[in-house]
Amino acid sequence: MGFLVMAKKKILIIEDSKKLLANIKIFLEGMDFVVNTALDGEAGLKQVKQWQPDLIICDINIPVKDGYQVLDEISKDNKAKTIPFIFLTAKVEKEELRKGMQLGADDYIFKPFDLDDLLKSINHRLEKQSQRKTKSSHNELAQEGPYEIEDKMLLSFGKRMEFCPVKDLKFIKTEHPYALLKFFGGKNTLIRKSLDEWESLLPSKYFIRVHQSTIVNIEFVTKIERINKSAYIVRLKDEEEPFIVSRRFGQKIKTFLP
Repeated sequence: MGFLVMAKKKILIIEDSKKLLANIKIFLEGMDFVVNTALDGEAGLKQVKQWQPDLIICDINIPVKDGYQVLDEISKDNKAKTIPFIFLTAKVEKEELRKGMQLGADDYIFKPFDLDDLLKSINHRLEKQSQRKTKSSHNELAQEGPYEIEDKMLLSFGKRMEFCPVKDLKFIKTEHPYALLKFFGGKNTLIRKSLDEWESLLPSKYFIRVHQSTIVNIEFVTKIERINKSAYIVRLKDEEEPFIVSRRFGQKIKTFLP
């Protein structure tokens, strides 16, 4: 009886720090990946074309061609443009983050970083890539919005930009003409985007509309109380004020009642 041998995933690391490059390579090989490396952007692009890795990790500040130039060229290559791309960077400026996301970066890992965090990002990106290929091969349309629960959103907090895990988003509430996003831990920000737009972007398995003005993450729901025959209130973890469930959305919230 034969056995199916799964091919090991190939990862390309483009980094000019030989010490960091060696440390990441040793770590990932220990995690059963096949790893190739390059010390500059030009050499990295050659590896992409010749080796066709399953994922690319690239520092931004590298010689010959920087990380942005590498990603820009990859994005124009039909064979390589779908390869998950993770930036390594010590920079956190708003413009730097925005530039990378516009070029199509899948994630940022900020130096100094924990190798386990890097591994989580790699595994998540490879899993998403696998799901996309499966859906494409079966001509399936995605049932959820663009975000998945393990994704991160790049959001503005004043003049500062941050990646925020979707799973940490507790609720979204309309504050016309903005939407207030409140995260676990107390962070919040105002985004000029309607609740209808947010509802289409977030995974419906976790985020439900309870009112025309409110979307909540059911993972943070601690109690659902009936206040009359067709009305309810929802209480969220660490939130003093409950959220009113309107008659229009009452039927949906009833599915979460014991």
